[in-house]
Amino acid sequence: MQGTAHTADKLNGILKGEISAVETYRQALEKITDPAIARELECARTCHSGRVAALVSKVESAGGEPAQNSGAWGAFAKMMEGGAKLAGDKATIAVLEEGEDKGLADYKKLLEDSDPAVKMAAQELISKQEGTHQKLRDLKKSMN
Repeated sequence: MQGTAHTADKLNGILKGEISAVETYRQALEKITDPAIARELECARTCHSGRVAALVSKVESAGGEPAQNSGAWGAFAKMMEGGAKLAGDKATIAVLEEGEDKGLADYKKLLEDSDPAVKMAAQELISKQEGTHQKLRDLKKSMN
């Protein structure tokens, strides 16, 4: 069985991605011009914020110090700051959907971890990630 340092490290990895997702959605919401799309993105941002709170609690319970900055979605956040504003709503949604793909892959990888606490956390949160992933996939399809 893995120790609590391993647990905290793995959970912090996914926490960094969730922090970055919240920031990326915040930036996207500043650029989106369609109110209906903005409502969908706000819902997804709120869902990611809830996962941040859950993961912070789980890292602390494992005896770790929760991450304070982004990680896996960092490149997406940087894109949002720059080019996506010029490219419009459709490009912004495409970037967000790509980030959701990455987030879902990260959760699936945690399901394979040998640490039961890591697996349990992933099992608790993956359905919410699948939900935001599907929301962005559907939104992207509706824009094509």
